Amino acid sequence: MALFSFQAMKFVDQVRISVKAGNGGNGAVAFRREKFIDKGGPSGGDGGNGGSVIFEADGQLTTLLDFRFQRHHEARGGQHGLGSDMNGRGADDLVLKAPVGTLVCDEASGEVLKDLSTDGERWVAARGGRGGLGNINFATSTRQTPRFAQDGTPGEAKELVLELKLLADVGLLGFPNAGKSTFISRVSRARPKVADYPFTTLVPNLGVVAWRDRKSFVMADIPGLIEGASDGHGLGHQFLRHVERCRVLVHLVDLSAGDQEGRTPLKDWTIINRELKKYSPTLAEKPQVVVANKLDLPHARAALPRFVAAMAKRGVEVLELSGATGEGAQQVLDACGALLYAAAAAPKKVRLKSRAAPKPKPKVRPKPKPKPAAKTPAKSRGRGAKKR
Repeated sequence: MALFSFQAMKFVDQVRISVKAGNGGNGAVAFRREKFIDKGGPSGGDGGNGGSVIFEADGQLTTLLDFRFQRHHEARGGQHGLGSDMNGRGADDLVLKAPVGTLVCDEASGEVLKDLSTDGERWVAARGGRGGLGNINFATSTRQTPRFAQDGTPGEAKELVLELKLLADVGLLGFPNAGKSTFISRVSRARPKVADYPFTTLVPNLGVVAWRDRKSFVMADIPGLIEGASDGHGLGHQFLRHVERCRVLVHLVDLSAGDQEGRTPLKDWTIINRELKKYSPTLAEKPQVVVANKLDLPHARAALPRFVAAMAKRGVEVLELSGATGEGAQQVLDACGALLYAAAAAPKKVRLKSRAAPKPKPKVRPKPKPKPAAKTPAKSRGRGAKKR
């Protein structure tokens, strides 16, 4: 029983915490008192600034477990001002590391304050108080001995809710025991618990899948959903938030579920999609790859034609898979990779503006240049002509 509790707590994706920034230090009231200096004047220094609380996204973390055991986080306050014109020391910031994909929400209003979606991204959750001014700053020609100083401002305090949404490209959906853990363990190096008896995955599992042409993507194994999951039934409702970030959904349908359990493959597919739509209409519109699993069993193989025909009436293509033997796994990965890299692989279409044939320009005859006027030769005066 203790082992079950430990494994259930190992993955934590939602916690409530309180953060408090440090207060600013107060300014000092002091005067110089030296033997040979008469009327030394004010010498009170300023207070130091308080430390801020900063969140930093860390790609090495995968859970909010550290915040479960320590919920109160407070930064140090700034040092008070000192005499002899000495300012107080400012406090260091308190840096809290959280997994990539963490949402920081306000507990009272539910507003999303920050989405830490990039590794190394920082965000100031609570700003530290500002240090107060010492009495040296208030000395004037008419007030040479100020006997007061300024107090530091208090640091911000907030009640926050941290929610972790895994950053995965492909999310696996389906009823409990549909073969999701078996499939992700076969196509990636993730090693979730897999056995020959039915049980339910308690925590999400991430795996990196190597695809063709040295391309890869991240796949997430979400705990199984049941009817009423969007209303809080079962365990899957706790992890539906992780599917919201997935770009492609792979819906594994267990064809071995017989009518004796009151389930059919078509009914399972309908129930899961109904729960997705009730939880988030945007989630139900994501591209979905429907996969018929456990075809290594004879009764599952016999139920395949009826399921494929029913899905064809709804315009949905069904891929075949056997998670135990690996049959059809590459076709499922190709379908996921085609949807993920379709936008990047498709050539960009550039619309060229139709250019009409240029109209011939009318020939313009150049204007004739005016001929220069002929110079009339001046009358030559003879030697004997008199100058006027």
